[in-house]
Amino acid sequence: MFTTLAQTKIGNGKFSVGLEAGLPVGDASNYADYVIGGSLKYELPVANNLFITGTAGYSSIHAKGINISFSSPNYSYEFHSDGGSAGLIPVKVGAKYYFDKRFFGEGQLGAAFTTSGNGSTLFVYSPGVGYTFDGGFEAGFRYEAWSNNGTIGQLALRLAYRF
Repeated sequence: MFTTLAQTKIGNGKFSVGLEAGLPVGDASNYADYVIGGSLKYELPVANNLFITGTAGYSSIHAKGINISFSSPNYSYEFHSDGGSAGLIPVKVGAKYYFDKRFFGEGQLGAAFTTSGNGSTLFVYSPGVGYTFDGGFEAGFRYEAWSNNGTIGQLALRLAYRF
């Protein structure tokens, strides 16, 4: 009987839906202003305080606008761009460990698929920490990097509702 109850308790997973916002770091901060997106996460308990996670979402990287002008006595040139955005669909798996009933550490690995015409796939990794509040709300802070012949990184905040 005890084994059955323990398996039932461990087998109850949780979904969460979250809003994500990030600030580009490293070289990415030279050409991007911010990252915004959303995600759906599933957490499957496998041991006390330990969950296996699966996450899928959408992230939009917003590029900085640029102004270039050149002028000489015989020639002048001006260029302006409002920036634009690039979309990514990250799909990640990982582990989440609760240090106590609310504070957790998490690490995920996976792939991010670009939504542009070339259809590139990037390796993604994201270690982070967070806190679960009463009522099913959760806040997590992480570093996330997308890598393929160079790395784009962000510091991100995820505000989510767990159910």
